[in-house]
Amino acid sequence: MSDLSDRVKSTVNKVKGEAKDQVGNAKNDTGLQAEGKADKLKGKFQEGMSKLKD
Repeated sequence: MSDLSDRVKSTVNKVKGEAKDQVGNAKNDTGLQAEGKADKLKGKFQEGMSKLKD
């Protein structure tokens, strides 16, 4: 069950990050873009950690 939870968290962070990045691009808001990139990176890290657990 923990594995599924980790995958969901990583996906949520990647999607949230992509949304923030795109909105930041549209509004020319570099701060929001940076938050989005950080969230995407966090999601990718979580995904990698989940794969290591397998």
